[in-house]
Amino acid sequence: MTLQRIGGYASLGCAATYLFGFAFLVTLLAPLGYGTSEIDVPAVVAFTVAQPAFLILWNTVIYIVNAMALIVLVVALKERLVPQTPGWGNVGQGVGIMWAALVLGAGMIANVATERTSAIGTADPEAAAALWEILHAIELGLGGGNEIAGGVWIGLISVAAWKGQSLGKTAIVIGLITSAGGIATLLPPIGDAAGAVFGLGAIAWFIATGISMLRSADA
Repeated sequence: MTLQRIGGYASLGCAATYLFGFAFLVTLLAPLGYGTSEIDVPAVVAFTVAQPAFLILWNTVIYIVNAMALIVLVVALKERLVPQTPGWGNVGQGVGIMWAALVLGAGMIANVATERTSAIGTADPEAAAALWEILHAIELGLGGGNEIAGGVWIGLISVAAWKGQSLGKTAIVIGLITSAGGIATLLPPIGDAAGAVFGLGAIAWFIATGISMLRSADA
């Protein structure tokens, strides 16, 4: 199996982790305000005490599994881009690995927050809430609350693919829109909306990119 085929499957895997995350974000976690600036911290602590295993699974899929698949995709895309656009391909790999590291770090922090909050939440809910807020802020800073690194990487890949005709037009257009959404999360007034654009756009981009890579691998 070629790296391009493996990368295509990794891209689809990244999309699957986003879909998994969104599915629970808009259902089970929605009453807690997860993923918004209106998060209900006491409710989060109560939920964490009651469902720590679920939250660890959720964090692991959306962050850690995603980061591992992302690393494979980053390397595969570098191989794809370098023959036509070597400079863009190398820069893209550097930014992509950086993004994967931030995602991985956010996941590890999120799981520690879950474990520690669950451990002390019953005996001291206020202390648990204070601890969770601190660790959650670190998680958000690494990448759970802004998508600047991801937006820049997807933008770089999309521009490089456009210059070198390395991906399909659909993936390139979706990538540019997704990139704009990710970078716009830097602006607090539109952060939540921009994050939604990035998240939904990233799902479509990962799917379009994966399909493009698999089709070329079959050619």
